[in-house]
Amino acid sequence: MKKLHQLNAYEIPLCLLCNKVNHWKPVSLFFAAISRLGDGVFWYALMASLPFIYGLGAIVVSLHMALVSLAGLIIYKWLKTSTVRVRPYRYNDDIFQNVAALDQFSFPSGHTLHAVSFSAVLLHYYPEWGLLVIPFATMVALSRVVLGLHYPSDVVIGAVLGFALASGSIELVTLF
Repeated sequence: MKKLHQLNAYEIPLCLLCNKVNHWKPVSLFFAAISRLGDGVFWYALMASLPFIYGLGAIVVSLHMALVSLAGLIIYKWLKTSTVRVRPYRYNDDIFQNVAALDQFSFPSGHTLHAVSFSAVLLHYYPEWGLLVIPFATMVALSRVVLGLHYPSDVVIGAVLGFALASGSIELVTLF
């Protein structure tokens, strides 16, 4: 845990660099909207629409995504309260923060964890969604650093955890 907190000083220059574009109103509004959609709005709407697009069999896909989401929520909440890493805007006053954080701590990025896990599960069943969800998940991850809410390592670890969670759940599903 101590090593994680020591990373703050090394990552702040990159955070400041990424956060510079957040001072430009159109960019700030764009990333704020992406981040808000990444709160779950986009994913839950997508899960709800899959059975209408693909038929009742897609309920299994939506349920799979929901269960992965629940597991991801448990994992990232536990990690956040265990590591208690302060957010970049709290570590450095030069970080411009214009979007409220959903919780107090930074590590890992729950938005990124969920964006990657939802995308991986969805693409396992319906790879044609890749042109939409891969860029969107990437923008969600980027938004977290641009908005000053996460360090790059929070986002990287969130992505790794999300992919591992989705891959593990896909392996379990294929066993049955």
